[in-house]
Amino acid sequence: MQFLLREQPDKEGIVRLKDEDYHYLAHVRRLKPGAVFQAILPQTNAGKNNKPNAQCVNITVLSIDKRTLTGSVDYIDDTKPVSKISNVTENTVLPPIIVFQALPKGTKMDLIIRQATEMGISEIVPFVSEYSVPKKSSCDKRTDRWRRIVKEARQQSLSAVNTIVHEVLNVNELFAYWDKLRNDYSEKALGLIFSLLVKIPLENGGFHRYLNSMPPLLVLAVGPEGGFSAAESDSFEKAGFKALSLGDTVLRTETAAVFGAAAAKIILMERAWWKTTPQ
Repeated sequence: MQFLLREQPDKEGIVRLKDEDYHYLAHVRRLKPGAVFQAILPQTNAGKNNKPNAQCVNITVLSIDKRTLTGSVDYIDDTKPVSKISNVTENTVLPPIIVFQALPKGTKMDLIIRQATEMGISEIVPFVSEYSVPKKSSCDKRTDRWRRIVKEARQQSLSAVNTIVHEVLNVNELFAYWDKLRNDYSEKALGLIFSLLVKIPLENGGFHRYLNSMPPLLVLAVGPEGGFSAAESDSFEKAGFKALSLGDTVLRTETAAVFGAAAAKIILMERAWWKTTPQ
């Protein structure tokens, strides 16, 4: 398991870890002075293509008191991403993948965020749709927990992508954010909405066709329990989203999010191996 640093070391290459980080290292892993553990530095300047620039370091524990663990950082190699890259992806720069996730009931969002982080999804944007049961005001306290889940999932999965959990938005704010993303990444940014109301056969408008030309950004919109309303589907299409069917079964919202994001990630990773279809 890799440990994720929240802040860069100081000019002397020293880190001072407190609170949850201190508790985890000193009381869970029970490290002692002289112990060495690996860590990932926080990303600093990832570009629009989201190419991971996380750096792996060794940290030697210098001292541990009642509240602080002090360590010395040894830089390993700043030219290679932390995670081992397979032959499938070593020559492929993937575009960022963002999930617009309508708020589901209960703790389903926790699962979606954990699994999306493990997959290396760039950003998760929770929003309140017409059929969402949770409301925006009830989710303010969840954001901190969701970000802790991201940290734990990145440490477990060794993901070099700095997954971000956006603050909860309403639908109007969501489309304003989409406009900002298209302005940042160009009009060629691709938005896909998983909808049962607009059924497009996979062979005519599936992932392979939509990803035939590598988009600079991919955004996947997933509805809550009950899906999107007809009005919301129309609004997404007017905003430039393309409708996509995920098959002939009705998926739970947490299943649709993971299924769709995983399918997109695999197709993009293996793009050099599949034959593109003329558009």
